[in-house]
Amino acid sequence: MSIGAAVVSLPCNLLAAILPTRGSIMLDVIFLATFAIVVVMAISIYLVRFRRKYKLHARIQVALCVVLLIAITAFEIDLRFFTDWRSLAQPSPYYESGWVDRCLFVHLCFAVPTPLLWITTIVLALRRFGWEAVPGRHSANHRILGRVAASAMIMTTFTGWAFYYLAFAAT
Repeated sequence: MSIGAAVVSLPCNLLAAILPTRGSIMLDVIFLATFAIVVVMAISIYLVRFRRKYKLHARIQVALCVVLLIAITAFEIDLRFFTDWRSLAQPSPYYESGWVDRCLFVHLCFAVPTPLLWITTIVLALRRFGWEAVPGRHSANHRILGRVAASAMIMTTFTGWAFYYLAFAAT
């Protein structure tokens, strides 16, 4: 028996999630992780903007990017092979009306480009600033890219929470 088959054959209550909703463990982990990522991202932006802690900001952003990529990879593996999110969402009063799918579409409009924006921002920063992360000619461009990437992350989070509520929490 494969690991996937073993996980799928577990009783549903063993796969019950962290939060008191219909979401799976992985859906709940992502829901909670996005909150942590946004908080840590805000702290990192505060540190660079008001405390001039450039090196610390760079390290936090790279760590967040790595954590986000691992979380996204685990999330996608879970949804593709283990969790039938639609069966978990069907009891929602918003499922049959199509609001769950509409909300998912809006969420994906932010969620798909966000990692690409964040990776681009970080790679360009590392190339142009290095690990010393001192201000330079790239600072103005980095500020713009950073604002766009941070805004996309915030919108990904909010639209993800809206989707989570409509699909897995609404009764």
